Amino acid sequence: MKNLKYMTGFNNEHETEALENALPKGQFSPQKVNYKLYAEQFSSTAFTAPRHANRRTWTYRIRPSIAMGDFAPYAHALIKTAPDSDIPCPPNVLRWNPIPLPEKSTDFVDGLVTIGTNGDAKTQIGMGIHCYAANTSMGNKVFYSSDGEMLFVPQEGKLNVKTEFGLLSVAPGEIMVIPRGVRFSIDVSKDEPIRGYICENYGHPFVLPERGPVGANGYSNQRDFLYPVAWFEDNDTAHTVINKFCGNLYAAEMDHSPFDVVAWVGNSAPYKYDLANFNVMNTVSFDHPDPSIFTVLTSPSELEGTANVDFVIFPPRWMVAENTFRPPYYHRNVMSEFMGLIEGTYDAKEHGFVPGGMSLHNCMTPHGPEAEVFEKASNADLAPQQYKDTLAFMFESRYAIAPTAYAMQSPQRQKDYINCWSGLKKYFDGNL
Repeated sequence: MKNLKYMTGFNNEHETEALENALPKGQFSPQKVNYKLYAEQFSSTAFTAPRHANRRTWTYRIRPSIAMGDFAPYAHALIKTAPDSDIPCPPNVLRWNPIPLPEKSTDFVDGLVTIGTNGDAKTQIGMGIHCYAANTSMGNKVFYSSDGEMLFVPQEGKLNVKTEFGLLSVAPGEIMVIPRGVRFSIDVSKDEPIRGYICENYGHPFVLPERGPVGANGYSNQRDFLYPVAWFEDNDTAHTVINKFCGNLYAAEMDHSPFDVVAWVGNSAPYKYDLANFNVMNTVSFDHPDPSIFTVLTSPSELEGTANVDFVIFPPRWMVAENTFRPPYYHRNVMSEFMGLIEGTYDAKEHGFVPGGMSLHNCMTPHGPEAEVFEKASNADLAPQQYKDTLAFMFESRYAIAPTAYAMQSPQRQKDYINCWSGLKKYFDGNL
């Protein structure tokens, strides 16, 4: 996985071949493909989606994807999918410590647990929020989701990823998106377990948010999104393909590696992005800006301006607002907010919210800085301040996020989370 090469440009029409002249010239499906390959189109939007929104890729592979056995159920009790809910959705503020790293041999699939869901995967609305923790490579086990594209946010350990479209190496501080239906396998380096978060986006594929009055630059730039170059295995060993479909897992056997795409051309493929390349826009005058200015990727809904899912980060940045309460303000929000911490400290929660941890503040549930942060920020010297060595993120959605029974009953849940606001005092006395 060292010295991997990538192609650049979000949603570009990329073309790449591992063998010279494997790509047809001037057409996608010739009568005979060079090297005796099969042509197979992969579409992650409808055929008739508008050109600017259409995502499809032509692959040229040793065998077509259907060269496999039938699927049979694959048991995994901790993976859940909306709208199936095993408990009522509470309005409480919720927070968890990190899920523990496994002690016994555990690969990515076996180490996957669902924290919350919303919407309905079958109608392609909403998302699932999962955590993973693993210490073992998947070997000849392969995974893909038919329910949604998968946004990975690593928190610990590097992901070494084989996909049908090529190889990716993804470290904490970077993200990776695997389109709906793309097969992949994750290798774990020796003595380097992995842990992180996943947003399984059931809805519209992620796009870059509009910049509006910011202009032509800022936020995420297309050039910084990296796509793998073609790479393939001509491997006739048995593989097990696990498919997440309509909320259930199914396994099928193959007598060869599915990573046999010799060349591909199109714009629907896995990609990665280094969050350090996000160009932060922030206030230089007064008041704390809304978190929407930190949106890296968005999955739009049918209600304009209201996201199915927003992926938002809180990266290192300068804070220079004058005469202003600088941390996030107290608020109640129509959007539901799931937060995770990759490294450092989040400015509104200085205690209890640790790297690998997570919190959930649902629609109209009040939240904001803990009592100690309020006291400190209300009396701070407002000199320019640099937030360093910190990286938090948020999956934000217009739909309420229902925690799973696993999440609510987990020993990692902080049942005293509400107490971080218990010290809020009454200062009002009727005087200015």
